[in-house]
Amino acid sequence: MLPCINWLKPFLALISSTLLTRGQNCPTSCSCPDHHTVNCSGQGLTGVPDSIPLDVRRLLLSNNWIPWIPSDFLVLYTDLVYLDLRNNSLSQLEPGTLSTSSRLVFLDLGRNNLTEIPSGTFGESRSLIKLRLGDNPYLTMVGRDVFTGLTSLRELELERNGLTGLDVRVLEPLPSLQMVRLEGNPWLCNCHFAKLFVWLTKNQHKLPTGMEGIECSLPLDGRRLALSLLSEDSFRECHGTLTLTDYLIVIFSGISVSVAAIMTSFFLASTVHCFQRLSKVSKGDEEEGND
Repeated sequence: MLPCINWLKPFLALISSTLLTRGQNCPTSCSCPDHHTVNCSGQGLTGVPDSIPLDVRRLLLSNNWIPWIPSDFLVLYTDLVYLDLRNNSLSQLEPGTLSTSSRLVFLDLGRNNLTEIPSGTFGESRSLIKLRLGDNPYLTMVGRDVFTGLTSLRELELERNGLTGLDVRVLEPLPSLQMVRLEGNPWLCNCHFAKLFVWLTKNQHKLPTGMEGIECSLPLDGRRLALSLLSEDSFRECHGTLTLTDYLIVIFSGISVSVAAIMTSFFLASTVHCFQRLSKVSKGDEEEGND
């Protein structure tokens, strides 16, 4: 019996060390009220803490000074469903950083210093239900395909950012969307805003503040108006407005026509010149024959 016990000792040691790593160790300056929750909020952290239990499900990192997230941060935390990073110093997110957590349901990135949300940031986080991106005053760009694959997303918060426009194709691939917050942005009521306005008009029931809670600036005098005071007729002049692609096509077509005209003129001029020379040679031959 004793040889069997001695043989099992290394395996028992490995199992016990794994169990200690998965749930019983709590990072310094953090609290762990249960085996699946790590609360590091308001600890003045300047980086993501080490020794987070691998089986963590709720990770609270709000109200710190964390400036960035390692690109491989979520690779090991496959059970994570709730991640709170609000009110930190995040200025950018590397594409794919948050795409490896397939079980993530709640993500809060509000009140940071994000400047853009590039395509590929979330990958295809199909379990994500609530995404908070509000109160990032320097956020001016959201990638067109950034939310593609978030088929379970119900609540999206983009309020009080620095957005002046938003490609409507950002919102279209969200079949489960029930609520979107867009108020408090410096929207510009220009032709780029026209398609978004149409989408908002058709989806007013998804806006907590309604159309009256969202304002935009008029392009001529800068006056801010609630969207509820506008209609699709307010953008009727945009229907005849050419896009950049249209302008490029027109310019390219004009250049092509001009080049073709020049080549045709050159060909005709050369042909006429050849005929003139041939006629002169023929006349010279006739005159010599007469002599």
